[in-house]
Amino acid sequence: MSIRLDPDVLPNLLVALQQANQNETTASQQVATGRGVNQLSDNPAAEAELVANANQSSEDDQYLQNAGTLQAKFQVADSTLDDVVTALTRAISIGTEGANGTLNAGDRQAIASEVQGLITQTLGLANTTYQGTYIFAGTAVNTQPFVQNATTGAVTYAGNNGTTSVELSNGNSIGANLPGSQLFQNAAGSAFQSLQDLNTALLSGNESSIGTAVVEVQSALTQVSTNQVFYGNALNQISSTDSFLNQDQLNLSSQENTLVGIDPATAASNFSESQTAQQSLLDATAKVLGLPNLFNYLAP
Repeated sequence: MSIRLDPDVLPNLLVALQQANQNETTASQQVATGRGVNQLSDNPAAEAELVANANQSSEDDQYLQNAGTLQAKFQVADSTLDDVVTALTRAISIGTEGANGTLNAGDRQAIASEVQGLITQTLGLANTTYQGTYIFAGTAVNTQPFVQNATTGAVTYAGNNGTTSVELSNGNSIGANLPGSQLFQNAAGSAFQSLQDLNTALLSGNESSIGTAVVEVQSALTQVSTNQVFYGNALNQISSTDSFLNQDQLNLSSQENTLVGIDPATAASNFSESQTAQQSLLDATAKVLGLPNLFNYLAP
């Protein structure tokens, strides 16, 4: 029986050594990174999915940033309107007291002074800013929305009626503002006008006029409270979207681990096996070629 010798043994051995070295490098990377896929050639299909996941995760990050900024702004707006509600409620209380026929002119003067203070307080609240821009100016965020005439005391709106929206997630947008005119100068109940009418009525001492002004303030309070619901609903929507986006990121992370993750014990075993295989190949090659010293230097 004849034995056939491979005439191309050296090229084949070099190819095998190169592959063994690549296997060891791959196994070493798996141990170091904890990933079974570290480059496109390892698993092109998995890498394509990883790119898609990374894009989705980046979008989620942007949406979360949008939501965080809007949430902080809405919290300030909602808290501000709480204070406005408190001021208007106080005006109704003292206005009702002022309509009492047993009060004298001095008493009503004192109540009128408090109402004047409530006008100043409400004006400051209506001109609330967040991060340097006016919350209740419509889209004219760099313009002070409410200005009081120093002579007449009348308050006018200098903002606009524009509204904007912000995308919280893919296909899910939310209104980003309410114009101050809708909140404080609604035709169904104007906060500033009603407070000014109450102040004037108290100074006049006309009980009927005081009662009428109190009803105006109640209407203004209703309008502010009704519109404030916008912010409460929006904050709930933002909270719900935050939960969805955070869960989506967890899911993407889990998918990534499924695609490219590798058990540490498996990675260590692969590395050990690759080292053993490469050493065995080096030993075998050295024996075949009779070059023990050379291949010993090549051993890792």
